[in-house]
Amino acid sequence: MGARSADARVLIASNRGPVSFRLSDDGELSAMRGGGGLVSGLSSVADHPNSLWVCAALSDADRAAARAAEGGRLGLDGTPGGSGVRMLDIPPTIFHRAYNSVANSTLWFVHHMLYDTPNQPHFGIAFEREWESFRTYNREFAEALADEAGPRSPDGEPVRAAVQDYHLSLVPRMLSDLRPDVRIAHFSHTPWAPPDYYRLLPDDVGREVLEGLLGADHAGFLSQRWADAFLDCCEAVLGAAGAHVDRARQQVTYQGHCTGVGVHPLGVDADGLISRASEPDVRAREAALAEAADGRKLIVRVDRTELSKNIVRGLAAYRELLTTHPEWHGRVVHLAFAYPSRHDLPEYREYTASVQRLASEISEEFGTEAWNPLVLHVDDDYARSLAAYRLADVLLVNPIRDGMNLVAKEGPILSERGCALVLSREAGAAAELGADALLINPFDVSGTAEALHGALMMNGPERERRAGSLAQAAAALPPTRWFADQLAALDRLADRPVD
Repeated sequence: MGARSADARVLIASNRGPVSFRLSDDGELSAMRGGGGLVSGLSSVADHPNSLWVCAALSDADRAAARAAEGGRLGLDGTPGGSGVRMLDIPPTIFHRAYNSVANSTLWFVHHMLYDTPNQPHFGIAFEREWESFRTYNREFAEALADEAGPRSPDGEPVRAAVQDYHLSLVPRMLSDLRPDVRIAHFSHTPWAPPDYYRLLPDDVGREVLEGLLGADHAGFLSQRWADAFLDCCEAVLGAAGAHVDRARQQVTYQGHCTGVGVHPLGVDADGLISRASEPDVRAREAALAEAADGRKLIVRVDRTELSKNIVRGLAAYRELLTTHPEWHGRVVHLAFAYPSRHDLPEYREYTASVQRLASEISEEFGTEAWNPLVLHVDDDYARSLAAYRLADVLLVNPIRDGMNLVAKEGPILSERGCALVLSREAGAAAELGADALLINPFDVSGTAEALHGALMMNGPERERRAGSLAQAAAALPPTRWFADQLAALDRLADRPVD
């Protein structure tokens, strides 16, 4: 197959889209940029010529906007009747079961290995109903993509669909059945569980997820570690059903179809990030944070209050730092930004409460009239996060497990002090940044405390050398290249003959 023209049709599909809405007390809708790391990664490529982003309405305000716009069609800025976005008004009950009960409470937990296995998971009759909703939700996306692909044209270039993440793991197979002429890529922004843990899923569900992804022509992952785990699962779960895993070619052949598997690390649009961080709202917050720090060293973390982000152990490590290294009393402040996440789920509400309790205990134990050792914010403020990056001496990123983690990349790009990065070895970013970060076991609180001490003590030349290398690596694969590489891989693999 020859090279594709720049204006060939490209469809993007993800649960969360590039725009979301608020509904004021007087019933007025206002649009704002969609949240989350996936949107951050894709926003700079959403204006690809002849592209359309298919997403779900996530809130009552989103649903109202989708219903007010004919066919749910919106501009990237939320303007009704635009051509950049199609927002799907999926019934709230179906959406809740698919999103909260399956995607976020099951698939996310499996891939991040979060279950308290003596007690969870519990797959019974209720889960069967939830899984059927997940199928329906995926089918809504597949049908919308099939519709947006337009009429089949034997002489034209194939439409390409870039399906994003675990929420839409069944879409590739469904779309392929509806429109075998569409070239399909699926990208997983999460880790992928190893076979022993993946098999916590009911056998039929585990097979269906793998078969769903193998409907794609190309399956992408953020690191080789996650791609290898996917190949391992295909071999372990589908091998008896005829799946052939070719590790040399990085591909899986199943039911007469070949799926290429690729690794596409996601970096940062450095120029765009630096530009945003120079705006007045960021500068104002930077001044306020600097005044609060009053010349002290700053340890910064920016996370959602998501179970995999490991905020509680990070705070415990800071507490241990102050206990075992009292020389830092009065000389360091921890800025901990833990933004709300998935508060529909009781586990997340309790986790946020645990973060707040421990932060309060640290302030009470060590704080004085002249020194507040910890500043915790649980309200979302993107400008404040950028300001904190600029001031950071140390950036703490300690997830239990993470597909990539863009915070680990954004911080070094913006830091004006050449921040040291304390990074979990379980983050996908460790594959690219590990040589210049201080790598930690995220479960080892004492080890994390010592890494924080080492980062604070790092001499200037070493800090500058490491920070420069981190920033260079973080900007090496910006979203535009990340996306283009996937489309190029899709084009190369689309016509590969099956052995």
